Amino acid sequence: MEIHIWSDVRCPFCYVGKRKFEKSIENFEHKDKIKVHWHSFELDPNIKTEPEVNSVDHLALSKGISRANAEQMMGHVLKTAEDTDLVFNFDKSVVANSFNAHRLIQFAQSKGFGNQIEEAMFKAHFTDGINIDDKQELLKIAESIGLDKEETKSVLDSDQFSDVVREDEINAQKLGIRGVPFFVFNNKYAVSGAQPVDVFDEVLETSWKEFNQSDSPFIVSEGQSCDVDGNCD
Repeated sequence: MEIHIWSDVRCPFCYVGKRKFEKSIENFEHKDKIKVHWHSFELDPNIKTEPEVNSVDHLALSKGISRANAEQMMGHVLKTAEDTDLVFNFDKSVVANSFNAHRLIQFAQSKGFGNQIEEAMFKAHFTDGINIDDKQELLKIAESIGLDKEETKSVLDSDQFSDVVREDEINAQKLGIRGVPFFVFNNKYAVSGAQPVDVFDEVLETSWKEFNQSDSPFIVSEGQSCDVDGNCD
């Protein structure tokens, strides 16, 4: 059974949602028969990479609020991350355009490293404060999960996989996806946002029972997510 996930490296709830989804899959009886496809979704395609600006200062500037208020707004995101055993360092997280990161993700997925690159990229951005638009840093991340250095460099130095990223975003629009993470199970059931593990459990069981019966997406429920305007709630 296939599960399709639209996600952006810059989305904190995508990382949280990934972890909750994984906990559900780990306990699923038929996990060896599940194939996960990662799809690209840029929250802000026009954002400019600013290595000297962190996420807290960027939020304060973009919203026209004080840094203290920005930190307060991010408080619930931090609490959610802690509850999922994740470490978010927003004071280190670099403001960066994610398009090249998405190209690398799609390349890695074509080599069978989809889950590994997603995890490495989220950690790099949210925990380690790495610039995910820096091609040298992306090359290091790729090497760390076992991708060939020269082949990866060739991809990053070209426009390869740009069409795959754009196609994912077009398909997201066709499905009416306005925020991420967004999970589609068996081309029928969908979960929007970083839902509790038991929600994923329920959808997994239901979609498995109806495996290959229908391909009409259905929204099960909505949870914490980041929308196309960059708002995370």
